[in-house]
Amino acid sequence: MDTPPTWTTRPETAADIAAVRAVNLAAFPTPLEADLVDALRTDPAWIDGLSLVAQAPDGTVAGFALLTRCHIDDSPALVLGPCAVLPAHQGTGAGSAAIRAALDAARARGENIVTCLGHPGYYPRFGFTPASGHGIRPAFEVPDEAMMVLALDATAPVPRGTIRYPAPFGV
Repeated sequence: MDTPPTWTTRPETAADIAAVRAVNLAAFPTPLEADLVDALRTDPAWIDGLSLVAQAPDGTVAGFALLTRCHIDDSPALVLGPCAVLPAHQGTGAGSAAIRAALDAARARGENIVTCLGHPGYYPRFGFTPASGHGIRPAFEVPDEAMMVLALDATAPVPRGTIRYPAPFGV
């Protein structure tokens, strides 16, 4: 049996922009996520150091996770996504490595709240729970179990209110 690869994670650099776009184009059926990442790079919501890549043993970018600024009412928070992995590396831990690295980087910066609209069977492994249980909701209709939140500091207060996404999200 093959040993799964060891993923090296690091912040995205300018040299990674094309590779990150390629990962998003390969991982999703349309270019919407790749275009969203490109738009977020030029938006005030972008936070240097919170776009993380998972690098394969050969040095190529295999996975990606992005955290950008959002707000819950007027309280600053982060939104996780897009997250993507090249199809050849899906199911090998590349995505999990990139997400964990992004969450660790946010924690190190003193951030607390991370929101996520995603698959309810995947994101709870990182500690995400339904946002509604915290009095947090999106401004649009989504299944309750798909809108999640994670408090990086369990001792800090969790704001209640409506999530305001950065403009490139279009919601």
